[in-house]
Amino acid sequence: MKFASPTILLSILCGITSCGVGAFSCTSKTFLNRFGKHQLGTAGGGGPATITEIKGLGAATNGQSEASNNDNGDGASSVDRAPCFDGVCVSEPELSPSSSTDEPPMGEATTRLGTMTGPTVWSEFGRLSQEHEVANLGQGFPDWLPPKFAVDSLVEAAMDSAQSPHQYTRTAGHPNLVKQLARRYSVHMKREIEPMAEVAVTVGASQALYLSLQTLIKPGDEVILFEPFFDLYVNQVKLAGGTPVYVPLTFVPYDDTNDDAVSGGEWILEREKLQTAVSPKTRAVILNSPHNPTGKVFTRKEMGYIADAVKSAGPNCIVLSDEVYKYIVHAPPKEEVEQIAASNGESGADSSSRAVGHIHFASLNGMWDRTITISSAGKTFSATGWQVGWCIGPEHLISPIHQLLPYVQFCASTVIQEALARALPRADEPYEGYSSYYEYLKAKYTKKRDLLGRALRAAGFAIQDYDRSPGGGFFIFARIGKGIANAIPKARLMAANSAAPGGVARQDWALCQWMAEEKGLLCIPASPFFSRERALEGASDEFVRVAFCKQDETIEEAALALLQINGEVASGSTSPEEINVEEEVDLQVR
Repeated sequence: MKFASPTILLSILCGITSCGVGAFSCTSKTFLNRFGKHQLGTAGGGGPATITEIKGLGAATNGQSEASNNDNGDGASSVDRAPCFDGVCVSEPELSPSSSTDEPPMGEATTRLGTMTGPTVWSEFGRLSQEHEVANLGQGFPDWLPPKFAVDSLVEAAMDSAQSPHQYTRTAGHPNLVKQLARRYSVHMKREIEPMAEVAVTVGASQALYLSLQTLIKPGDEVILFEPFFDLYVNQVKLAGGTPVYVPLTFVPYDDTNDDAVSGGEWILEREKLQTAVSPKTRAVILNSPHNPTGKVFTRKEMGYIADAVKSAGPNCIVLSDEVYKYIVHAPPKEEVEQIAASNGESGADSSSRAVGHIHFASLNGMWDRTITISSAGKTFSATGWQVGWCIGPEHLISPIHQLLPYVQFCASTVIQEALARALPRADEPYEGYSSYYEYLKAKYTKKRDLLGRALRAAGFAIQDYDRSPGGGFFIFARIGKGIANAIPKARLMAANSAAPGGVARQDWALCQWMAEEKGLLCIPASPFFSRERALEGASDEFVRVAFCKQDETIEEAALALLQINGEVASGSTSPEEINVEEEVDLQVR
């Protein structure tokens, strides 16, 4: 019988070891030392730790509590100073005697997230969707069935008595699925991907990101987020003990010379802002392209800025590239279309490489060894409930994720993994009159984007011009027009709302709440996608996020609601009948 080392026994007896079931309360590096190396090591991995070093690794790191339940920032600077090394932040008020004795002590993970007991944007607008009859363009998930070949693959997998995929499978990923993924990404990355060593399958892309951060980040490390950002990122960074550092994307209007109207525009990454944010503490950069919430597709030039910044941060800085929308680039950059078409023609690459307009960051020169690519099946196959995601990367980055997986869950669903393994090659085949399912998907979302975009413009919003600027994903980050802003009841502006940043409903929030309660339309305010400080400065006031991953009937219902925001169809705008583009696109939407 093998006994634990004296170091581990001592740490347990001293009450220092804090890992709970699933390791969700672990300091990430400490976790790997405890369970991977079977002993606590020093920061340099040079042998057993001293008692002082063990205490340093196991010390609680408290996240600063915030004035509101929006935990995107601390309200003090663009750098979110989440954890503290000694477990007590100087800026934190001392606990009162009643709170220290009457309240149960919080665990490490809860402490890092801060105070989050009140409503959030998602609970608030979820409530509104239940209490009012609305055309719901809020949450980003399709409201139709997956393609028939995907459903057929699921049924076949579930009924396959020979393989019986109803028991545990390989923890790091079902063999049939990792082989399929490796084959496809070998085309994407232009290199041979080793399925058993360079692929990890997770429960959705969110867990892929969670595990990636847990294996990389230790307290004091900084993680760069491009703002606005998918709000999940902030707290995942905090859970790993890291410090979010926000790099604002710059909104550039096409034309703001008209005093009576606002213009659409595009979001760009400025090299100088990124370089200013990078420091020797920068351990990771989270890149999301196509981007939620703006729909931005990062250009090759902008990705070059990121690659340069990663190199300047030092040899240990890693990019986590979230690419869940890569097959929904509905307005690809023209230069990328030409380049991909040429390379496919020369190499004879199959249709699995046709994520036209999408750039895999790991495929850039010198970036494979510095990148974990994260994706999933949910957005591509309209099956967000399947919850199968994955990480692709070099063995030295994927191996620690393999090591962590058994302590989080034994494996993702075997049946769903087998179904996806069968569905992937079928997606490359001709589908509904298109050369592949992916071409169909792009056409489907292009139609829905145009249908909603016409309604938004007619109502007085300004949106991106997809003939001028690349776009992807299934959100429009609409800019609030002056007529719409003037129509918001004054009593709603800056009204108290505990779910909103700072506890007040600024313009974006007031508009969305008013539309849900009185106009029959639910959209999401922009402020949850910004750091708290920037939201309170007004950076998010002019925008709302609108999802078009909905059935045409829902979008048409929303279009009618949009046109009634001012009580009547806006002067000189398109009529409801003209907004319908059904006859303009020869596509049967299911």
